[in-house]
Amino acid sequence: MKPQQQTAIAEAQDTWEQGALAKVLKRFPERREEFRTSSADARRFYTPNDVDNVDYLGDIGFPGEYPFTRGVQPTMYRGRLWTMRQYAGFGTPEETNERFRELLANGQTGLSVAFDLPTQTGYDSDHAMAAGEVGQVGVAVDSLADMETLFEGIPLDGISTSMTINAPAPIIVAMYIVAAEKQGHEPSVITGTAQNDVLKEYVARGTYIFPPGPSVRLAADLINYCAREAPRFNSISVSGYHIREAGSTAAQEVAFSFANAFAYLDRSIAQGATVDEVAPRISWIFNTHNYFFEEVAKFRALRRMWARAMKERYGATNPNAMTLRTHTQTGGSTLTAQQPLNNLTRSAVQALAAVLGGVQSLALSCYDEALALPTEEAQQLALRSQQIIAEETGAADTVDPLAGSYYVEWLTGELETQAQSILDRVEDIGGSVAAIEGGYMQSEIQEASVAYQREVESGERIVVGVNQYIDEDEDATPIFRPNTTVIDAQLKRLARVRGARDEAAVGSSLAGLREAARGDAGLMEPVLDAVRSYATLGEMCGVLREEWGEYVPPTAV
Repeated sequence: MKPQQQTAIAEAQDTWEQGALAKVLKRFPERREEFRTSSADARRFYTPNDVDNVDYLGDIGFPGEYPFTRGVQPTMYRGRLWTMRQYAGFGTPEETNERFRELLANGQTGLSVAFDLPTQTGYDSDHAMAAGEVGQVGVAVDSLADMETLFEGIPLDGISTSMTINAPAPIIVAMYIVAAEKQGHEPSVITGTAQNDVLKEYVARGTYIFPPGPSVRLAADLINYCAREAPRFNSISVSGYHIREAGSTAAQEVAFSFANAFAYLDRSIAQGATVDEVAPRISWIFNTHNYFFEEVAKFRALRRMWARAMKERYGATNPNAMTLRTHTQTGGSTLTAQQPLNNLTRSAVQALAAVLGGVQSLALSCYDEALALPTEEAQQLALRSQQIIAEETGAADTVDPLAGSYYVEWLTGELETQAQSILDRVEDIGGSVAAIEGGYMQSEIQEASVAYQREVESGERIVVGVNQYIDEDEDATPIFRPNTTVIDAQLKRLARVRGARDEAAVGSSLAGLREAARGDAGLMEPVLDAVRSYATLGEMCGVLREEWGEYVPPTAV
């Protein structure tokens, strides 16, 4: 824009503010002094002067071309809709298999597996630490036998499976690979994603096992194995989602997840890979919260920042290494136990923001999740919300439809600037592992979370049905109860597996895993050997616990 045009706009704006705006504000003061997203002030309005530093070709460009601000594919949803997933997994492998079949029959195009807490933390179902938790917030998987049952009748060469598993991710993926082998499929044909992002566990979720250093090694082993043997499988899904659920701002979600991704990349490259080999199979999961335009801008900023980092920091030449492809789940922490049907609206609005932001895969948190595990009705309604957005709104008809909005373009740049500043601070500390071990990430997220909660409790931030528009007669009593039938069934299954396997083969395979853990060799082949012998998850993680120790957070020292 020419300087005289900028000056003319600024002068016109000044006249407008002193005239029309000033008159209206005397009669109708604004509702509050400040309007903010999670990361930035929202001004009254935006003009071309707020984006005069944006270079269209260099900063925005065209869909499917560097820096991918407008999307990773030239046609985006006009050619292929996003993958519609719903997170599922509860009770026994048989029950979860039944739910998977139902979701596929209802038009779901990919599976997303929830694992119970003992599985996520590397304990078998009969371990003392698993008491009361077996099959309660996801499916229990103790051995290859459970994985085989989980996908019985579901051809693993024809379905994409996302698995939310982190600390023991290489073991769970090995079970998936061997289950596919038993169906007659090579690792090269399977598709899907393992979260495998253990670093965010130390700052957001807590399902870590080993210290950060060995954990990054284990994650990198899976990344490099899949780059060689299972190139269609996304061996890591770096998660901003749980960082945001823990209370971070959108800018922190971007920065901390990128810092973690750099740690995995650096370790993978140190183990002999190249950025052009491993970066194309890095996928992501981010959150989508209620600040509609911030969420749209966030996904645009994410793609641009990643493309630039891969090209400028790592020297990537493969365009696929520069494209950030992401799944998103709508914000579980934004759902309320009060007036739970309101959550249908929250999730639908968040889903629309994700679609307008250009995500590749999407799942909606169900309206009843604040009360219990989702019902079948809630799961179906969440899927129908996606289908309505796809087929009835026109949101999928045009690529990046909010591009060019003065506000969206300004906010995209603002989020990038803030996230880069936070990322630079992590780099100054020494990178993600050092920032976690020193407690920096944890304290920043906690401060943001406390600030948000303080605003809710003071009424400065409105949550419908919680601090305003309250239904005094409502009963929002949680209805979750432990399912002892599930626990008993899983314990019997585990005992049968142990009784039928070749104990000599199990012992030999676990010895091989121990030897590999003590040295620098890759761990995936020993893990695969142990899985094939029907060694259990807890036995394999037990070996690694003995060799590497368990993590103790700095606040517990």
